[in-house]
Amino acid sequence: MYEADDKMISLIRDNYDLLQMLGSFGISLGFGDKTVKETCEDNEVDTYTFLAVVNFIINGYGEFEADEQLSVPTLLHYLEASHAYFLDFQLPYIRRELQESLDERESLAKLILRFYDEYAHEIRRHMKYEQKTLFPYVQSLIDGQPANDYDVDTFSKHHGATDKKLRELKLLIIKYLPQDGLHNNQLTATLHDIYENEVWLRQHAMVEDFIFVPAIRRLEQIVRQSDVTRNISDMVFKAGAGQNSEALSDREKDVIISLVQGMSNKEIADHLCISVNTVITHRRNIARKLQIHSPAGLTIYAIVNNLVDISTVKL
Repeated sequence: MYEADDKMISLIRDNYDLLQMLGSFGISLGFGDKTVKETCEDNEVDTYTFLAVVNFIINGYGEFEADEQLSVPTLLHYLEASHAYFLDFQLPYIRRELQESLDERESLAKLILRFYDEYAHEIRRHMKYEQKTLFPYVQSLIDGQPANDYDVDTFSKHHGATDKKLRELKLLIIKYLPQDGLHNNQLTATLHDIYENEVWLRQHAMVEDFIFVPAIRRLEQIVRQSDVTRNISDMVFKAGAGQNSEALSDREKDVIISLVQGMSNKEIADHLCISVNTVITHRRNIARKLQIHSPAGLTIYAIVNNLVDISTVKL
């Protein structure tokens, strides 16, 4: 496991395939003997999130469901830059390699190129969907203004593998390798790059599934709870504007908390060691003082006035 005080050069020396990741995080080369933390700070990258992704990719494990330290803006920037790298550079680069390695006058060469174009189209469609739908949604969460008709689970349910055509393409190339030395070397090198791409895409998908999606779920919960609290606060204060409510007694507050927790009058009486008639009297006094007559209204009142935590209430 790499840590913030490790040298960045050591990390890259041990894992050269992380070089591209640096660019996606916005980290420039030329960091000398600086530590991971120093390098990240110089490039305005959240160190904890950078190391979480690095260690996950290298070691293949991590617990991210409850990891509140992850920076969603850092993850979003990383994924957006990764998409740009793959769509704008890597896909066209492999296409050029294939063209140079194959004799396009032969039918099998045309078939291989067609397979690649279909694969590239599928990848573009997959990533463009994320860029058009998922990433703007995440930015709206960061801004505290989430869309109401979308959530990250919608994305997660449809986030499937996109490498079926790539597997077929590799098999075709292996079977098609020509006998002459020059083209054989070129095609072998291209095949190696395709395998590297497959690994990169698998890692990219795993970062989305196991780090990004859990982080967005947590952010959704935070933003939406804040939004609910703000809305119900507005409702309560608007409803109570101009009213001269009497202060509630501690026992009346206990009754409200019990009601919000779903207790019946008898359960409240047993819980507070009072009679059912006394509970009924408290409830009448509460309704008179607050001018709130429904369990839902009392729930809102209890949340806004910090009698109960919103996370313990089923909204």
